[in-house]
Amino acid sequence: MILRSLSSGSPDDIGRAVKPLRSQAFEFDGYWDRPARPAGAGGAVDTTWKAEAAMPISVNPPLVAPERLAGAGKILFIAHLALGDFTYLQSCFRAFAEAYPHIEVHLWVDERRRTRRKSAWAHLQKYALYDWLAECPFIAKVYNQTYSPALFKASLAEAQRQDYPLVVSLAVLERHKYALMARKISPHGFVVGQKKRVRSYDLPKHLCYRKLDACIPAYTAASHPEQHISDIYAGWFTQLFGMQIAPAARYPVLDIGAPWLRYAHEQFAAWGFRGAAQGSGNASGPVVFVNAFSKSVERSWPLERVIGLIRTMRCAPAWRDAGFVVNVVPEELARARALFAAQGLAHTHLFSAEDNFFQLPAILSLCDLVISVETAVMHLANAVHVPVIALMRQKNPEWVPIDRANSTIITAEGRDDWVDRIGVQDVMAVLEQRAERAHTSDPA
Repeated sequence: MILRSLSSGSPDDIGRAVKPLRSQAFEFDGYWDRPARPAGAGGAVDTTWKAEAAMPISVNPPLVAPERLAGAGKILFIAHLALGDFTYLQSCFRAFAEAYPHIEVHLWVDERRRTRRKSAWAHLQKYALYDWLAECPFIAKVYNQTYSPALFKASLAEAQRQDYPLVVSLAVLERHKYALMARKISPHGFVVGQKKRVRSYDLPKHLCYRKLDACIPAYTAASHPEQHISDIYAGWFTQLFGMQIAPAARYPVLDIGAPWLRYAHEQFAAWGFRGAAQGSGNASGPVVFVNAFSKSVERSWPLERVIGLIRTMRCAPAWRDAGFVVNVVPEELARARALFAAQGLAHTHLFSAEDNFFQLPAILSLCDLVISVETAVMHLANAVHVPVIALMRQKNPEWVPIDRANSTIITAEGRDDWVDRIGVQDVMAVLEQRAERAHTSDPA
């Protein structure tokens, strides 16, 4: 994947340390201009599936033989899915369902935050991914009750009763444990899983991996240089089933229903953003969506940094009249409300998809710019075709947003630096260069 530096230099200079301020900023080849919506769309995003059909091809040989697929009525995939994972894996599941319509696709979503603490269950059972999966016509059954030990045990027993002829583990953490779990679910079926190299003396892991009938080698960024995560996922399905998923079919797709788009328009009107009757309490400029939250602290930004960014952006003419939507995870909403209430930031509103996952992409689809840390929001911005500035560490380059034309990546300077090493001025430098390019292309 070729990146073009936002600083001076050519694409060939990418190997050198390019350091605008304390971080490195790169933009994919392309433009910031947001794709125009179809006439009469009324703000709706065109979510028509345009990808090429994915059909089985001959490879030498696929891990799951064609005759096994021909005789199977259902298949279970096991994964510890985050929203970002499913953003790209969905194309693989869809392609499989289209290629093998006689096979029901079942999906086990393993909750790695599983706990005995009852206080955590209410949050875990409302995981936004479940709303998305419920709307996927190509997935027939989802195991989503795995967040407590008792529910995990009950789900395991239910899966065992299904007597699956095919089980595939796509887990990339603690792979050996998921190999053991897959075999426990299907004692007599054909079981495939991810496998990592094991030291010769680590007998327990060797015994776990012996439960597999076939395996997919573990991937690392070093073993797949310049490959996007969508390419890696598509490669798994080629190895597994001998099927080819065309590059165009790997882009994320979101079918945002009309009720959720209506919700987003009503919310924008309530916030006084464009489209509402203009007044002293309304924002007439662009709308910026800012997300500082990730599941892990090393990929997150402090909310105080978000406040600083909004204040600094407001000092620039292009953003003086902008509206801001600040995304907050439900469990942090009370703290965020208290913090922002004391700041007196005009045209700034907190948002959390508390009722349904589709609230998030619906709101994103109406924004003009998304600024997000290294999490699913930056990929969802690509899915709804909104320009995104992604704040990332250096460790996982395969997880950059896939849409080159509408994505700018700011990476932390040090190999081991967390995302919070990226400062407000790093983001402002990118925004200033964006404004310069816009002025150059349209001097009028």
